[in-house]
Amino acid sequence: MSVITRRNGEHREQLIDADLTDLIIGKAMIVHSYLGPGLLESVYETCLAYELKEAGLNVERQKILPVKYKAIILDNGLKMDMVIENRVVVELKCVEKSMPVHEAQLYT
Repeated sequence: MSVITRRNGEHREQLIDADLTDLIIGKAMIVHSYLGPGLLESVYETCLAYELKEAGLNVERQKILPVKYKAIILDNGLKMDMVIENRVVVELKCVEKSMPVHEAQLYT
């Protein structure tokens, strides 16, 4: 494992993907437990980003992923809710029940 530097200058070992995803899910559960259901997605996103940054992770919000179609590049092709450590894409959904359209969005 390699060492990365936190915002406060401390060093830590780089997390393997399973540990990283466990940490992200744990922080998401903390946010949801604290705030409860029914708020806007942007509120949960802001709070989750705060928790992840406090844990020393690199968090990018609303990151644009260009899409190439034939001879053109769509600069605003896809917008990812969060990209953590440049390795994990997080797509937030604030719904009572997951529907097939949500699964299709995740696959995209």
